[in-house]
Amino acid sequence: MEQNETRTLWISIASAIFAVVLLYGWAQDKRANMARKFGQTKTVVIAREDIREFDILDESKMEVVERPADFIQPSAVQDPTQVVGQIALAPMRKGEQILDTKLVFPDKSTGLSMQVSPGKRAVTVPVNEVQGVAKLIKPGDRVDIVAGVDDGKGVNKIRKLRTILQDVTVLATGQSIVDNLPIKVVQGDSDDYEIRNMRVENNYATITVEVSPTDAQQLFYLTSISAPVFFTLRNPNDRVKIPLPTSDINNVLNRRRKRTPSQVTPKKKPVKTLPRAPKPAKRGRYETL
Repeated sequence: MEQNETRTLWISIASAIFAVVLLYGWAQDKRANMARKFGQTKTVVIAREDIREFDILDESKMEVVERPADFIQPSAVQDPTQVVGQIALAPMRKGEQILDTKLVFPDKSTGLSMQVSPGKRAVTVPVNEVQGVAKLIKPGDRVDIVAGVDDGKGVNKIRKLRTILQDVTVLATGQSIVDNLPIKVVQGDSDDYEIRNMRVENNYATITVEVSPTDAQQLFYLTSISAPVFFTLRNPNDRVKIPLPTSDINNVLNRRRKRTPSQVTPKKKPVKTLPRAPKPAKRGRYETL
């Protein structure tokens, strides 16, 4: 019995080895056929999982596989260590080849400053849910800005609202900017730095807009006197600027504002003129006396 069991065991092992040899030969034959049909295989880096836009790449998000050379894209990455720490400029699906044209190194220039147009300025204005359209404004939206200022003194003091800017570009809401590329932040004068992700939550308290230097100065003045500033959201295709009147309590209620005696212009009394005497009639040249 023991000899039969031993013989059966050796036969099973031999059969397994033979199957492995056959499988290896079949795999080599398939590889050779693939090489003849599509060319030699090369290593390429692919996404191990779905990579979102502006994600920072690390080794856990990538893996190296072999693909036919004809199937490898020209800008595909072949060494994962060369792209660790770079930022994805576009989303990549699982199994997709990682291209160096879709990657960028974080730098100081990937923040907000490079998005401000030449000749313009970025100005931040504090907002709440009422002033900021329930905080539904997003970076890249276009808005109008309405300001409220108290005009007059004493009993003549009245709150006025006026649209001071139209069709203004929103650069950021809180610390979320149009281009959410992470920024490289250097720690002091040392070589140490950190990569700060600019993708934050929607619970912001400020809105940053792009305006001219003159408009920036006016907005700073309004915030310095704690004047309320409101934002109205525009359709992105609506670029028309229209003249709007100033609003106050009187025109809101459709009534005329009563003027004080000092504001009333006294009526001029009509000046009486004496009737002029009639001019003497002219005599004819041949008229006899």
